[in-house]
Amino acid sequence: MSIKTFELANKNGMTMTVTNLGCAIISLRVPKKDGNLLDIVHGLDSAKDYTKAHPFFGVICGRVANRIGYAKFSLDGKEYAMEANDGLHHLHGGSNGFDKKLWTVEEVATNKISLSYVSLDGDSGYPGKLVAYCVYTLKDDNTLRIDYRAEADTKTVCNMTNHSYFNLEGYDAKDIYGHEMQVFSDKITAVDDALIPTGELIGVDGTPFDFRKAKTIGQDIEATGVGYDHNYALEGPGVCAVVYSPVSGIEMTVRTDSPGLQFYTGNFLDGTVTGKGVNYQKHSALCLETQLFPDCVNKPEFPSPLVTPDRPQQSYTEFSFAVR
Repeated sequence: MSIKTFELANKNGMTMTVTNLGCAIISLRVPKKDGNLLDIVHGLDSAKDYTKAHPFFGVICGRVANRIGYAKFSLDGKEYAMEANDGLHHLHGGSNGFDKKLWTVEEVATNKISLSYVSLDGDSGYPGKLVAYCVYTLKDDNTLRIDYRAEADTKTVCNMTNHSYFNLEGYDAKDIYGHEMQVFSDKITAVDDALIPTGELIGVDGTPFDFRKAKTIGQDIEATGVGYDHNYALEGPGVCAVVYSPVSGIEMTVRTDSPGLQFYTGNFLDGTVTGKGVNYQKHSALCLETQLFPDCVNKPEFPSPLVTPDRPQQSYTEFSFAVR
């Protein structure tokens, strides 16, 4: 099996380039207010570049996305040790997670691609054999739909997400401070200094994390410290966020049936990663990662990441694009 790229398009001309290496979305071109297409995601120069270390640009993260506290968890009384690739903690499946795997292409159509990956028992330290599926569809209403499914031969854990970095003014725009955003959630998961959840949900009222009414991302970002990297607890399936750029006129609406939404503002980008002729800088893009809560494998009070032979896991996310 070799690294390949695929071009998808819908009937409106919206296009996407994706590779079977990590299911990475290399480019996503959507109409802006002048009618021209604009590539709105950070990406690398070629599919082969995704074999190298990078900030998870556009990939599927797994088996367990986000952070696992102290790189360990217990399942049925047995402790599993993971790679500590984020200080003392485990992040996005480790340095050889789903983002570094070659996925099998199951089906390709003009506007759709289906991929799968068989994760064997012990892969990156996780127990049990798990088969992961990812389907990208460019719908004719200018929606990118992502469908996830995981099946296991024994009890294990899984929490997949897509980690695209969006800038609705173009991948080469300077920052996302002027983007207006609304998040339909009144609670976030409280975290410690290492961004590991404490298990508590706290209200956003009176904090920089309050996006219940649309505001610019730049309005309160300094008050957060280094920027946003927090999980919003969602109230149910449906629209969870809307982002708008007055510069391009592009509006992105996010829908999901996942219980959490990780909002990240590229705080650790520092210009050392280059792609498409750009040195990607801090706060040059935003990520809206629909998923289970961070460290859910160690927090029984959080939505469960368990997958069993008779209980597969599945979810969807939609990024819908329009012009104001």
